[in-house]
Amino acid sequence: MNKPPVKLGLAFALLVVYTIIWFGTLNYRHLIPSDEGRYAEMAREMLLSGDWITPRYNNYLYFEKPPLHIWATALVFQGFGIGEWQARLWSGLLGYLTILLVGFTAWRLYSPRAGLLAAVALGSAPMWVVGGHFNSLDTGLSACLAAALSSFLLAQASQTAKMRVRWMLGCWTAMALATLSKGLIGIALPAIVFVAYSIASWNWRIWKELCLLKGLLIFLIITSPWFILVSLRNPEFAQFFFINEHFQRFTQVEHSRPGPIYFFLPFLLLGFLPWLPQVGSAMLQAWRQRRGQFSSLSLISCWVLVILGFFSLSQSKLPGYIMPTFPALALLAGYAMDRSLSERSGLSIGWKVQAIFFVLLGLIGFAFLPLIGFEAKPDELLAYATYTQWVVSALLVLIVLSLLTALLARRHPLLSIYFYAMGFFLTCTIAGTGHEALGRAVSGVDLAAQVKAQIPLDATIYSVRILDHTFPFYLGRTMVMVEFPDELEFGVKQEPMRWVPSLDAFIERWKNEPTAYALMVPEQYLALQKMGLPMEEIGRDSRRVVVAHPSLRK
Repeated sequence: MNKPPVKLGLAFALLVVYTIIWFGTLNYRHLIPSDEGRYAEMAREMLLSGDWITPRYNNYLYFEKPPLHIWATALVFQGFGIGEWQARLWSGLLGYLTILLVGFTAWRLYSPRAGLLAAVALGSAPMWVVGGHFNSLDTGLSACLAAALSSFLLAQASQTAKMRVRWMLGCWTAMALATLSKGLIGIALPAIVFVAYSIASWNWRIWKELCLLKGLLIFLIITSPWFILVSLRNPEFAQFFFINEHFQRFTQVEHSRPGPIYFFLPFLLLGFLPWLPQVGSAMLQAWRQRRGQFSSLSLISCWVLVILGFFSLSQSKLPGYIMPTFPALALLAGYAMDRSLSERSGLSIGWKVQAIFFVLLGLIGFAFLPLIGFEAKPDELLAYATYTQWVVSALLVLIVLSLLTALLARRHPLLSIYFYAMGFFLTCTIAGTGHEALGRAVSGVDLAAQVKAQIPLDATIYSVRILDHTFPFYLGRTMVMVEFPDELEFGVKQEPMRWVPSLDAFIERWKNEPTAYALMVPEQYLALQKMGLPMEEIGRDSRRVVVAHPSLRK
């Protein structure tokens, strides 16, 4: 059968458009809690303090994660200023580069067209698109792990021992960066995958090609300096980071965010929804190749299943944990689509059915529009109505481009795939950027604009029974926690002089500190008013109130 040609001119033009949209939308939304505000604020504090070793959040010691993401964001702030797109650039850049890396890997492993289709699959996977536009650690970790996986696969496909060693050292480098991104998971997950693959395929030869001595040396050169320095400066670091944040978080419910064993399945399915049939086809092929010589498909499938199983067994579950599976899923999808095109003169009837399914799904989506904002507060109705318009636009794009996919499937198979992928990319982008209609109020940016000029730089600001993850970033100030430390519990225990342990202690301090300000929720403000505490409101939004001591207003 003749293979539909890879039209590089069209592919490049679409890549340019895709790149503009990908990076151009990083600045559309304001930051929302909790990850986006937390990591932006940590980077801001690191840059201003000049302390690049000891991470702090709201000026409290914060050792839950290593600092690679914070370092990168602080450097971006230093070069381009402090802002939303700057805070998201690390995630956006790594998410984008991983799409290119996945394409290159499939290109080298299977064919140029498989590489193109693998990149298309990852670039339109809903959860990858959203994650690449969100300031959190998950995209960075996933990108580093994807680099480790790709390097290992390319090492196995190398024709010379020299190239094989280079790719393997690249794999170790990527695992080191993954470790600096989110902890020991950066090396533990690949190790578990290699063990599982060796057992499943009964192929132990790959362990001889891991360059263990050189690789471990590179790994330690990259990771150990920070771990040593932070431990020397903070003796309490090692116990908290390695025991509390790794072993206890994985095994104990009270240290984590529990969920059912199937918690990640919906996110895996929805996150890679457009390409699930292709993944199934590739995994079936991998099953047939599971024994004997090294099989890239089998290893990639093992990567997906091990990561899914690992986090499913963990007592700590958040949706982003499953993101490291998506680059591997894209490799499988690219292989399957290329194989399907090679076996036929065009795409099969199943592809048309797949496209029509999403036309119908988009139409069904209109029936659920009334549920948007069903429980909204009266002052939020306009925001939800605005967001509904964005969702309508997203659904229309999905319907139109999925319909074009079905119409072009026979005569123009590659163009059909491009339309299909662009439909999901634009749908996710429109729905994601439109969230600004809801996220602006959550961000606290407007409240910060109200009060920033009224608060002197040397004033103490208390955060009363609330840890707000975005307001401090927009205000450009840290706050003294009162009574409820939230995730800063470790930090306030290490430096108890930096916080106020009870509401009564705050009230006493407030009465004797006429230059103080405080942030609290409206309900707390009313409660303190009823107690007769002297306060004067200087700004509020639907979620927060900022007050000053009355003596400041005289």
